[in-house]
Amino acid sequence: MTEKSYGGNNGVREHSGKTIKNKSKVQSINNKNVSKKSAETKNPKNKEIDNLTEEESYKKAGEISVKIKDFARNLIKPGMPLLEIAKKIGQEIENYGAISAFPVNLSKNEIAAHYHPSLEDNETAEGLLKVDIGIAINGFIADTAFSMDLTPEKKYKELIKASEEALDNALGILDKNPSLNEIGKIIKETAEKKGFSPIINLSGHELKQYDVHAGLTIPNYGNNNNTKLENGAYAIEPFVTTGEGKVIDGQSSNIFKITTPKNPRNPTARKILEYVAEKYKTLPFSLREMQEKFGPMARLGLRELEQIGAVHNFPQLIEKSRQPVSQSEHTFIKTKEGKIIVTTR
Repeated sequence: MTEKSYGGNNGVREHSGKTIKNKSKVQSINNKNVSKKSAETKNPKNKEIDNLTEEESYKKAGEISVKIKDFARNLIKPGMPLLEIAKKIGQEIENYGAISAFPVNLSKNEIAAHYHPSLEDNETAEGLLKVDIGIAINGFIADTAFSMDLTPEKKYKELIKASEEALDNALGILDKNPSLNEIGKIIKETAEKKGFSPIINLSGHELKQYDVHAGLTIPNYGNNNNTKLENGAYAIEPFVTTGEGKVIDGQSSNIFKITTPKNPRNPTARKILEYVAEKYKTLPFSLREMQEKFGPMARLGLRELEQIGAVHNFPQLIEKSRQPVSQSEHTFIKTKEGKIIVTTR
């Protein structure tokens, strides 16, 4: 799930989501009502997964992400309902004993990112489809994305190749300990050599436990920031377009995250907070899953949560000149010894 920067991408987190004011409270919302035993019984693989170290968790999440990408590529066909795709990918992730680090993004054409279908959605897979997948193991995340050309004539082939090559070239210099400026510069140069533009107000990002957008952002253009990456986990995700190279906010993506835990009046809203705190902690979640879990009142419950400032509703991110966008993304770990491990390929 991508990050939108405002006022220029300077390597410091400035994204479209709001900061969670007290993460410890999110989990405590539901501790009174859900025992540890009941949580463990939901996932028979929990014991094995719980014993993984941080690095092992990142690697396991990446290993699963590779399988999920293969599953998605084989699943998606032109004309297939996005709702069906989202449901099947989400279920497959849980079949591996993981959870979605964010609702799978299924963004078409000029929508660069942050589209997830609700239960009422009638959209189908067509044109240029971005599939952005997040896997969480013990809260440690693999964030990865690819683009599919679903047109009969494959008219987006070169655009997709440009984002893939930009990603490969950026990953290829990581062993040289590049600055943020150098990473962004090679992404931009690769896109422009192929006749396209990077989207400059979308960026890669640092990853931390239960936090998709943490710490530094990784630009898609040279931003004169000579900061170098410390040890940790990061996602690089070039977006390439035939258009202007900027995104603007659109309608709701149907993706939310808890920002400030509160006590809403609406009983469904309270149930949503409890459910999300138990399953996702501080990770994003979807309207669709809440509809499946709590029925027609879920939309009203989320509306109240948004009104009282308990959740943030992510907007769709749309290319400003309404031109098609391709996306490619991998997650990597930089170890304390400086070794680079790409976890999602």
